Amino acid sequence: MKRILITGAGSYIGTSFEKWVSQWPDQYKVDTIDIKGNEWNDKSFRSYDVVYHIAAIVHIKENDTDKYFKVNRDLAIEVAKKAKIEGVRQFIFLSTMGVYGMELGFVDENTEPNPKTPYAESKLEAERLLNEISDDSFKISILRPPIVYGKDCRGNYPRLAKIASKSPIFPKVKNERSMIFIDNLSEFVRLIVDYELGGLFFPQNKEYVNTTKLVKLIAKAHGKELKATETFNPLLYLGIKLSETFGKVFGSFVYDKKMPGGPNEFDYEICSFEESVERTEK
Repeated sequence: MKRILITGAGSYIGTSFEKWVSQWPDQYKVDTIDIKGNEWNDKSFRSYDVVYHIAAIVHIKENDTDKYFKVNRDLAIEVAKKAKIEGVRQFIFLSTMGVYGMELGFVDENTEPNPKTPYAESKLEAERLLNEISDDSFKISILRPPIVYGKDCRGNYPRLAKIASKSPIFPKVKNERSMIFIDNLSEFVRLIVDYELGGLFFPQNKEYVNTTKLVKLIAKAHGKELKATETFNPLLYLGIKLSETFGKVFGSFVYDKKMPGGPNEFDYEICSFEESVERTEK
């Protein structure tokens, strides 16, 4: 049996993973821990095979960029060092596609990170420091997933779902986005736990996501038909060039599927893109 400790009690990705592996109660035992404050230091990690570190700060209201580094970098290293000292064999770190500092483009193994936000910078620095303490007896697994979506997720997906439920029309665009359904991500993590894999991984769905198709599928899941139109495309493409928000929704931003942990290397797609949208909405 694999004993897994998740840092970040109540996190969407952590809770989803715990629920996913509960299908195999004889193979996995999952606990969660809140690492706010210093009480977590009193908990022994010696009984665990894996620490899945999800705890992080993504957005803070106050202008305190140091807090990103204290939590996303320094705290991650503290937890990892404690795990190593106490005999944990694998440390899984959830990073971000944001380390590339791009909203548009194609990312392959030759693309160099160039973070533009304190959040992404703190994640990348944590990656580098974690790699320094990795060895044969302490595997570091770093994940840079793209947009994660699923039931009750946050971010751009629920915003698009809201549009799909209210608007009869939507721009017809020819874009592609790397995304990953939450159950697919959970299954990927399960596999790297099973095989005790270390390294840098880029999990994503087998199929790139077209925004227009996504919104139409969301509408369909609610019994509605949404009409796609190219009428507003000239203004839309101008918006993509000028606005980061437009770029996130309507631009193309993908990982090369041949990258480590991609769908060409591992089979972790539990359901197709169409089915994942239906599961998310129903």
